[in-house]
Formats: sequence, C-alpha cells, structure tokens
Amino acid sequence: MSNPEPPADLPGTLTAELDDLLRESDARLVARYPGDAATRQPVHTVYVPADRCTPGLVRRWGEEAGQALTDHEGVLADLLGDHARAVLPLVAHKLATEPVEDLRMDLEDGYGSPPDDVEDADVEAAARTLARAQQDGSAPPFAGIRFKSLEAPTRARGVRTLALFVRHLTAAGGDLDGVVVTLPKVTSLDQVTAMVHACERLEHAVGLAPRTLRFEIQVETPQSVLGPDGTALVARMVHAGSGRVTGLHYGTYDYSAFCGIPGPYQSLEHPVADHAKLVMQAAAAGTGVRLSDGSTNVLPVGTPEQVHEGWALHLRLVRRSLERGYYQGWDLHPAQLPSRFAATYAFYREHLPGAARRLRDYLGQTGGAVLDEPATARALADLLVRALDCGAALPAEVEEATGTSVEELTALARPRRR
Repeated sequence: MSNPEPPADLPGTLTAELDDLLRESDARLVARYPGDAATRQPVHTVYVPADRCTPGLVRRWGEEAGQALTDHEGVLADLLGDHARAVLPLVAHKLATEPVEDLRMDLEDGYGSPPDDVEDADVEAAARTLARAQQDGSAPPFAGIRFKSLEAPTRARGVRTLALFVRHLTAAGGDLDGVVVTLPKVTSLDQVTAMVHACERLEHAVGLAPRTLRFEIQVETPQSVLGPDGTALVARMVHAGSGRVTGLHYGTYDYSAFCGIPGPYQSLEHPVADHAKLVMQAAAAGTGVRLSDGSTNVLPVGTPEQVHEGWALHLRLVRRSLERGYYQGWDLHPAQLPSRFAATYAFYREHLPGAARRLRDYLGQTGGAVLDEPATARALADLLVRALDCGAALPAEVEEATGTSVEELTALARPRRR
C-alpha cells in the first residue's frame, strides 16, 4: 500500500494548524513576558523619613554629598585607582546636578509609628512638597512613598497613609507619572491582589485613569520568596500585580533577620541574600519588572579611617551588585552618594570600550575575537544605554564607539515582545 501524497503546501497548512493550537499560549507569553521597559531605571533609591522630606531636600543631599567628596576626595581617589581621573569629575557634576535619581519618602520602618494625627500631617506635607518640587523642576526623576504593610496590625494605618498621599498629591497639582509606592513586608500572594484592589478603588475615588497607580514589591520576608507549598511565590506575585508592579526591591536587614542571620553577618553578600535575589531575578526576567538590591548600614562618616572603610565597602558592594545584574540599590545617607556614583561610573566606563567594540563587530558582521549571539548583543547594548542613562557616558562617545545611534541602541537593548 503506497503512502498518501502530502498536501502541496504542507508547511503552510501545518503552520496554520499550530497557530490555532498556540494562539492562547502566544497571547499569554506576550502579556506575561513583554520584555524590559524602554524607560530609564534609576541607579539607586534614596530612603528618607517622611518628616524630613522638606522643601530643598534633594539640593541639601547634593550639597552634603558634595562636601563629603571635597573633604575626602583623596580617599575616594585612592580607592578608585586608575579610574579616579575619569570618574571623579563625573561624580562631582552628578552631585551638583542630579544627586538623587529616585526618592522614597519613608513612612514605614525608617519613620516609626507616631500618633495618627502626626502621620497624617507628615503625609500631607510630603505630598505637597513633592508636588511643588515637580512644578518648580527640583524633583528627582523618580519618587514615591513607602507606607506600612498590609499585614493585619499595620493595615489600617498603611491604607490611610496611601490614600492620603494620593489625595494630597493630586489636590496639590502633582503628577503621578514616575511616582511609585512601595509595598513592604509582603508575606502572601493575597496581599499583592489586595494592593491591586486598593489601587483600583483609589483611582476611581480620586478620578485617575485606570492603572495610573504603580507599586514595587519589597522582598524582605522569606514568605515572599518561598511559598508554603515550596513554590517560588515571588514569580506569582509579579503576575498577580495586573501590570502594576514596577520593581522587586530586596530588603537586606529584615530578610536576613527573618532567616535568623546574626546581626554582624547581615549583608547584601550573605548567601541568604544571594539566594533571594537569584529567585527574584529569575521571576522578573522578561516581565519588565526591574530589580533593586538593598542597602548597607555602614555609613562613610566620622574619621578619615571610618570614611575610607565605609566607602571601600560601599564601592565593593555596588560593583558586586552590578556584576550580578542588579542595577539599582538603596542609599541611606548623603555620604553614600559619592561612592554610589563612583562605583557605578567606574563599572560602566571600564566596560564601555569592550562592549562597544563587540557590538560594532556584531552589527557590522565583521567577526572579531568573540562570537556573540543576539541575546548577548542585547545585553551589550543595554550596558551602554544604562551608562548613558546615569551619566557615565555621553551620547557622542557611545555613538562614535559603536557606529550606531542611541535610538538604535535602545531599540536593540530593550525589544518588546509582539
């Protein structure tokens, strides 16, 4: 018996059949994993208690950071070594022009638990201060608040603070574009869905467009990383956010303490921190949700020896985070800004020539010492775009080094799934 003759257009027919079979799966993939956002990601988030978020805060932080750099420039130069000549002028310029990229006005652990009338007043003052700063051009590119968690003991206060902040900011003419709120101490998937519900209700009550309110999840409890059934709960939290989740922020000290790590060993580089962040990284990959590392509480203040110790530690930790693909972290004191930007700029400027050369070879199909694949080319382009975003490099030097426009680099670095 002879085999039946295949259809004349078997590939076309089969493709149409597979399109039908995979249509819903294709749609879910685009919705859940759209790719990284094309927007800028700040290199840090500065946490300041809300009652200290008074007019001129960003300028004051810049001045204090600049003074720390002036007082101890030799210390930082020694720590930077060969990078000092190129990096220190860039750091000084950054501190004078944009010392804070992302400000989080804190109404949680760093703020305390004052009487309700005091917190209400501080929320209103912080919201109005941010609105005025937006209007006069002194606001940082990104800002928001951290309110108390949705766990039962603090839920009512947290919700009240969130609602008051949104109402006062909008009433004062503030803009919610670039403003996010931090949802701390998440211990269940239900808290994320509850946060989505709260955002929807607030938008309706204040008259905001749907999905105006965005939030980041602070991963500072083991329950955020590993669910009671043993699954990686943080991945489910990202997708339960209904497109409102912008970031996953690691909380160094709460997470370490919950895991029973002794105080002297609580650090961004402890194995429990690495485990949590690796799970966060895998959960966020391809979703457009950005990662942020946490903070170090060792401040570069005091004697020259203490400044040296604090800056050396911070430089090392920032670079360690960058090497692992965590492009953002927390800063808690103005004196940490010089080391934040110095480490960041040194990292990008060190890798700029090699990344540009490999990308030029890849785009020109001229060969080279490294045979890069499309995914690596995207990563190389992303490194260059991040260098541009934070001020580590200028558009002209990147375009000259790669032979490619910034617009083309951005499109290559952050493609969206279709």
